[in-house]
Amino acid sequence: MLPELPEVAVSIVGLMGSQERSEHDHLLASCVMRSNYEGPANILALLANQFEERGHGTLVGLSSVAGERGRATNYIYGSAKAGFTAFLSGLRNRLAKRGVHVVTVLPGYVATKMTEGMNLPAGLTAQPNEVAEAIVLAVKRKKDVIYVRRFWYLIMLIIKLIPERLFKGLRL
Repeated sequence: MLPELPEVAVSIVGLMGSQERSEHDHLLASCVMRSNYEGPANILALLANQFEERGHGTLVGLSSVAGERGRATNYIYGSAKAGFTAFLSGLRNRLAKRGVHVVTVLPGYVATKMTEGMNLPAGLTAQPNEVAEAIVLAVKRKKDVIYVRRFWYLIMLIIKLIPERLFKGLRL
């Protein structure tokens, strides 16, 4: 328990892990899933109860566009982020009439230690300060779900609209 509750609590947790290794090591897969879903969801759930009792505040969860469609290249990470996104949505709906706002952040690629060494397209990759600025703006504007770079919304809309029979043949 915190000595004093903040007005805003932000959960930024990410562990990509190796998809290939996770497919053969259930402990590593479990670590990726627990780090990206169970851990942050439990922390925000505890804070949610305290914020609800107080009657105000904002909870922010950093999820991922990877959770919007299961891809062969990162479905373990993506599935955990999908669960976290659904958790945040449910929490937002639960707390909507209780004075507590919940923001889901879907940043796309971010240049962090987690993505170090990955060959990321510069135009699709946000910097940490860009994510922070987007979060501050989302909190001020009482946004529910944000994409740090707006074109990620369009990219993910297109990806989600691809029929499964075609999608499973793509290398994404």
